Amino acid sequence: MRHRVVAVVGSIQEMYPVTCASAVFGYHGPDIPQHYDFALCTEKPGPVRTTVGVDIIVERGLEALEDADTILLAGWCLCPDLVSGLAEGVLAAHARGARVMAICGGIYVPASLGLLDGRTAAIHWELTADLARQYPRVRTDAGVLYVDHGDVATAGASATTVDLCLNQVRREHGAALAMRIGRQLSAAPHREGCQRQYPQLPTTGPIPDSLAPLLDWITANLDHPLTIEDMAVHSGLSPRTLSRHFTDQLGVSPGRWLLDRRIASTRALLEETDLPVETIAQRVGLSSAVNLRRRFHKALHTTPAAYRRSFR
Repeated sequence: MRHRVVAVVGSIQEMYPVTCASAVFGYHGPDIPQHYDFALCTEKPGPVRTTVGVDIIVERGLEALEDADTILLAGWCLCPDLVSGLAEGVLAAHARGARVMAICGGIYVPASLGLLDGRTAAIHWELTADLARQYPRVRTDAGVLYVDHGDVATAGASATTVDLCLNQVRREHGAALAMRIGRQLSAAPHREGCQRQYPQLPTTGPIPDSLAPLLDWITANLDHPLTIEDMAVHSGLSPRTLSRHFTDQLGVSPGRWLLDRRIASTRALLEETDLPVETIAQRVGLSSAVNLRRRFHKALHTTPAAYRRSFR
C-alpha cells in the first residue's frame, strides 16, 4: 500500500505549503514511481476558506487521521484549543507510529502535545518568542530550514515545505527518487542555507534614542577595527556601562551587535554588487576573505558564493 499523507487544513488556510506538499507527494507521471497518496482533512468537511480569497472543498473530517501514515500540519491557524479533536487525533496517530510534520504555525500542535519536549524544532523567526513563552521545554531554532527527528519533523517557513517533504522522500526511498521529483519541481533535493538568510537580523528595527548616535557612528565606521573600548570612548561611557545599555535596550552585547551589522552589510553587498569577497571583507571590517567566509558560514550556514547565487 502507498504511504498515506494527510494534510490538516483549517480556516483561513494558507495554500502554499499545502500545494507544495501535494506537489512532492502527488502523481509525477508514469516514469516516476508513486509511493504516496495525498489527501486533505478538516474539522468540519465542506468549504474551507483560504488566504487567496476562495474556498476549497474538503470532503474528509478528522477521522482521516486514523489511517494516516504522515500527518501534515501546515498553516498559521492550527492549534488544539481551536480545533476540537485535532489534538486527540494527532496524539493517537503518533502513538501508533504515524509521522507528524508541522510547518509554520502548525508547530503549536506537537508542541502542545509534548511531542517536542526537550527536542530542537525549526520555527518561523516571528514565532520564536511566543512559542518559547508557551512551551519553554521546546528548543526552538529559527535559523534552520527544517529539523527531522523521524517521528516528528518541523519547518519554520512556508517556503521550506518542499525541502522538508523531499527530505522525507530521501529518507524513505533514497536520494535518487528525491532528485527526480526535485528536478521535476525545479527544486534542489537538499538546499543550502537557512532561514537566517531572509529575516531581519537583531541589528534592525527600532533604535533607542539614547543609542542612536553611537549606532550611526558604528555603521559609518564599519570598515574600521572597532572595539568595545572605541565605542565606549565615543559614547562617553565606561565599557561596562555601555555593555549594560546594549543588553537592556537591544538584547545583545556591543560585540554581537557589531558582528550582526557586519554580516547584514555583507549580505547587502553580495545581493546588490559584483564586488569580490576580499573587497567586501575590507568594507565591512572583517579584514580578510577567510575571516568573512568563516563568520558568514557560522551565521547563515552557507557560503558567500552560494548566498550570492541564491539572490542573483
